[in-house]
Amino acid sequence: MVGRRWRLAAATALASAVIGVLGAPGVAYADPGPPSPGPSQSASRSLEDVHREVESLYRKAEAATDAYNAAGEQLRLQEKSVAEITRQMAAAQERMDRLRNQAGALARAQYRSGGLTPQTQLFFSASPDTFLNGVALARKGEQATRGVLAQVEALRGELQGHAKAADERRKALDAERGKKEAAKKEIEARLEAAKKLESRLEEKERERLRQLEEERARRAQTAWLASDAGKGLAGQGSAATGEGKRAVDFATAQIGKDYVWGAEGPQSFDCSGLTLKAWAAAGRAIPRTSQEQWRQLAKVDVKDMRAGDLVIYFSDASHVGMYVGDGRIVHAPRPGRQVTLAGAGSMPILGVVRPG
Repeated sequence: MVGRRWRLAAATALASAVIGVLGAPGVAYADPGPPSPGPSQSASRSLEDVHREVESLYRKAEAATDAYNAAGEQLRLQEKSVAEITRQMAAAQERMDRLRNQAGALARAQYRSGGLTPQTQLFFSASPDTFLNGVALARKGEQATRGVLAQVEALRGELQGHAKAADERRKALDAERGKKEAAKKEIEARLEAAKKLESRLEEKERERLRQLEEERARRAQTAWLASDAGKGLAGQGSAATGEGKRAVDFATAQIGKDYVWGAEGPQSFDCSGLTLKAWAAAGRAIPRTSQEQWRQLAKVDVKDMRAGDLVIYFSDASHVGMYVGDGRIVHAPRPGRQVTLAGAGSMPILGVVRPG
């Protein structure tokens, strides 16, 4: 908690420092277009500093969002595991009750016979045939009794094992809840710091900030398309499978909807929530988070990607978009932005994965 408060305080202090520069009297920001020499050039650089800080905060929030989603997924798995163990314990307890009833019936039968063992009763039998037939029955009875007692003992051990497993799962469940809550607090702190920075900008400055983002993305995309990895992708369609086309159709139909962290639709999405639901609409289940999508799905070369493939970004695999062909992706960028089309090379690519 102290560490998180310290980080929030540091982020707020840094935001205040930058805001102080923005709010200083006499500072005017450059209009869209190439900066002219003089004070506006310095102002533009200050706005770029704000842009870098805002992007850094949102990137860190997005990384924490992936941790939040991963903890949520583990939480669901642990809850499912606990429910299964509980079901197994109930079934074992039911079997145990039945065996105890059988053991009780054997004990009552012996009591009704006067407490004599089967062997003693046979000794007093009226005829040799009765005696011999009784020996066989007595052995079967003893075997049945031993079998019942052995099953009772085995089930007792099984129940103890289930109880221990349930205890371990519940501890893991509490740990995942803690991770999820910690990630949520970190996200909220990052988003709040970024929001404060942006809220101090005037409308004209916010528009310029958006333009700076777009300009940087265009430069990155142009450089990527000229590289060996992206060469030939622009202007080139992609042979999507039927599933891939359905996934792309779903994802592009969400264009204009808000990014909201942790959201899976229908009115808002985060980056991996969009790809998750798009592929679900195509009839295929994929992992919830971009990191798990990167880890679990089949990897393909960038030059071989086709519509519906997922492009994973940044070294920590914290962002994902869906390739739609022509060197472009559809993705949910960050808080304050909407689902949109973008250049596939507008961010650092970690790799490409293909559902199925």
